[in-house]
Amino acid sequence: MKKDKIYIIIIGILCFITAASICVQYRSTDNYVTEGQASVQSMTENKLRDKVLEEQENYSNLQKELEVAQTQLEELRKVSAANSEEAKQLEEQLTEKNRLLGYTDVTGKGLIITLRDADSTDQNSSNSLVHNLDLVDVVNELFNAGAEAISINDQRIVSTTSIICNGNIVRINNEKISVPFVIKAIGSPDALYDTMMRPDGYLDLMQDYKIKLTVEKKDDITVPKYSGTIKNDYLQAVE
Repeated sequence: MKKDKIYIIIIGILCFITAASICVQYRSTDNYVTEGQASVQSMTENKLRDKVLEEQENYSNLQKELEVAQTQLEELRKVSAANSEEAKQLEEQLTEKNRLLGYTDVTGKGLIITLRDADSTDQNSSNSLVHNLDLVDVVNELFNAGAEAISINDQRIVSTTSIICNGNIVRINNEKISVPFVIKAIGSPDALYDTMMRPDGYLDLMQDYKIKLTVEKKDDITVPKYSGTIKNDYLQAVE
């Protein structure tokens, strides 16, 4: 039992170090442009492209290392919980909290909404295109209708998720996505459908601008877990 606890502590430290490394690596990529503009301007386009690709590869490798460490920690927790009733209860509580926070894959009944820009012949204004604010409004309506888990193009929507415009694409959880936007929502299929398809609802408004959309009830939807990291610099528990 003591060995199991030691292993859990070691893996927990590794997870923390890996997560911190990802944050540092990501910030270094961002700061490369903001803090080193003079040096960037002197680089050739090819060198700059190579540098960006190198940083992206480093970030991807660190993400994979974090996922491996998290998997190992999960396995050790299960082994430890099997030898103690108290540890088993704590493991069940942790699993439930991770599920609610978006750190685990979840499945269930729900709705799938697919959004596409209007045909070029019907595009009379920017309202004929699907924008990041459209996605924000659709997500808010789904949550208000009782959705328990939502993803857009397999990007899990959690409390820290940002949905921002980046030229002709959208960034969700800092990942680039583009049309078609496939929104998966787990919840009561009927309740979600009635809310989203009501007259004068947001989807109804989008259809007025010839946005192409489909809404389907499904008995088996899988919403993937949030794969990023959440950092709290100022959040503290009240004692």
